[in-house]
Amino acid sequence: MKILFVHQNFPGQFLHLAPALAARGHEVLALTDEKNQRPSPVRAVRYKTPQELAMPRMLGSTYCEYTERGWLAARGCRALRDRHGFVPDLIFGHSGWGETLFLREIYPDARLLVYAELLYRTRGHDVGFDPEVSPDTDEGRVSTVARSAHLIQGLVQADAGLAPTGYQAGSFPPELRQKLTVIHDGIDTGIVKPDPQAELALPDGRRLRPGDEVLSYVSRSLEPYRGFHRLMRALPGVMRARPDAQVVLVGADAVSYGAKPRDADSWKEKLLAELDGQLDLTRIHFLGRVPYRQYLSLLQISRVHCYLTYPFVLSWSLTEAMAAGCYIVGSDTEPVREVLREGETGRLVPFFDQPALEAALIRGLAGEDPEAARMKQAARDLIVGQYDLRTKSLPRLVEWVESFAPVGTGG
Repeated sequence: MKILFVHQNFPGQFLHLAPALAARGHEVLALTDEKNQRPSPVRAVRYKTPQELAMPRMLGSTYCEYTERGWLAARGCRALRDRHGFVPDLIFGHSGWGETLFLREIYPDARLLVYAELLYRTRGHDVGFDPEVSPDTDEGRVSTVARSAHLIQGLVQADAGLAPTGYQAGSFPPELRQKLTVIHDGIDTGIVKPDPQAELALPDGRRLRPGDEVLSYVSRSLEPYRGFHRLMRALPGVMRARPDAQVVLVGADAVSYGAKPRDADSWKEKLLAELDGQLDLTRIHFLGRVPYRQYLSLLQISRVHCYLTYPFVLSWSLTEAMAAGCYIVGSDTEPVREVLREGETGRLVPFFDQPALEAALIRGLAGEDPEAARMKQAARDLIVGQYDLRTKSLPRLVEWVESFAPVGTGG
């Protein structure tokens, strides 16, 4: 087949799938934003974007933004068709930014698949979950409904959709859920694995190794959606109880999913001000965003890994921490419960129960959990057995994509 991937941040979730399909003889091309600097594993072309997208500040602003991006992607496809003669048999795009909305008009005969990562919901998910940060209001729910329009339209137009977890697929209503197949992106457990020789160099020159008392935390950005504020407020008690513990946090001083605090430039700044005088900052290490190898070393030397999240998209970092054999303390929220099971593959604590979080972290750092070794091995076994990239996820993904091959293409 001729397969076109569409993703503003390509390769994104298609990092392994696109080259795997190319290796099987399909002609694979990617369409991405001209500002995207990520290296591509397959041939890529870029659609042009203006300096600023014109969008009014109203309930429809998200739809305006993403339909404009959809039109830019469609114009890019039109150029591929008219100037270069490229007509795909199949298109697979991430529907989150509207890029797939108008591709049927350019390529009416192509099969259209979408990566349906999550549908925003007004109840039972992230909206209104944390009253401190986002109170449950009529305005918030109305805004959420408005922001969901392009996601619904994208899946309605598609022949089928893919979601990485059951929780994320379940965010869509039943009439759309039936179009979805659940296949996780996959974890390369040959790379992400325990390493007794691992070490992590800190900015102050100190080196941490397996066996050291290290509490790790990883998020794209240090923000409430990933429980950064809950962890920070637990640290005074944890660090008093464990005077030798080192806390290592990976993540940008930004927001990826929520909003900035009203009274500070970042959540890190806000929490450090709130906890001024209560923390030994010589034992807290903010690394920002780090190269993958350094991030992996952190997981491999961690004694306790803390993963907290709103009911939202599940982070790759949790499944990678499990593959690395971490002892994990996670939030007892629905996306986490799909892979982290209390007493089996880790410890779960209620997201808002500060004493429970402190106690679980202290117990793990002290090595007082008699089930620790068994749970760490069980966590890795679960990922290897069900989420391994090479033996589980990638073969299923390739098979799923090729099942949509038009008759006569030999897919």
